[in-house]
Amino acid sequence: MRQIEARGITQTVARLCQEANFVLGEDIVTAFRQALETEESPPGREVLSQLLENARIAREERLPLCQDCGTAVVFLEIGQEVHISGGDLYTAVAEGIRQGYSQGYLRKSMVKQPFSARVNTANNTPPVIHPEIVPGEELRITVMPRGSGAENMSRLAMLKPGEGKKGIIDTVLTTVNEAGGNACPPLTIGLGIGGTAEEAMLLAKKALLRPAAVPNPDPEAAGLEAEILARVNNLGIGPMGFGGNTTALAVHILTMPAHIASLPVAVNLQCHSARHKEAVL
Repeated sequence: MRQIEARGITQTVARLCQEANFVLGEDIVTAFRQALETEESPPGREVLSQLLENARIAREERLPLCQDCGTAVVFLEIGQEVHISGGDLYTAVAEGIRQGYSQGYLRKSMVKQPFSARVNTANNTPPVIHPEIVPGEELRITVMPRGSGAENMSRLAMLKPGEGKKGIIDTVLTTVNEAGGNACPPLTIGLGIGGTAEEAMLLAKKALLRPAAVPNPDPEAAGLEAEILARVNNLGIGPMGFGGNTTALAVHILTMPAHIASLPVAVNLQCHSARHKEAVL
């Protein structure tokens, strides 16, 4: 049994909060540059240029990529041979969020009672934590700040099995079209297919963690990703809704088996500021 100290988890989470908000992933930066070469709309090209400049300034001056520093979503892959000592795991993660957002001067956006007294918690806690027990003796921590502009556009559709691929494609196209510029494109589209309603939503969010340039290992899923990406970019929404052929940078699919009478499809849109950082303890 391997011991991991709670205070080390707190320190790591605090660091990841800031890195995620300040440093855009190189996969997204590369995707911006490639899109700049193929974007047909002059306003679209200008937006892409500004996004690249924004990423440079944020990285060099340690400033937030976006004013909305998001809900702190934390994925934990916990090795079954790991024991957390010196404190509670969830408390350690929450304290890391509190420290990271305070020390990094990141905007705190969480409110206590969502349907009445929406009083700010003043430290961006509580985080949304998704734990998973895996083999081994390591703890992988991934912090994903989720801005509400894109998160608010997430959708779940419980399709009939007979609707198949066409139903999936139509669901994504409707979601993106209704979102328009509100989701701050160019997007990364996370698509969860199968399982149950809540599992599909989680799969869609986890799908966003795959780097933009990495193909889906399943050939059938990879083909569906390519088809959806082409159809989405034909909508003409373009960067930040100014028109063009770069509405999305990538489509990422995760699937799991489903009940014979069910075809859950979840769509999670990620804005151009695709922020997430990870560390392994």
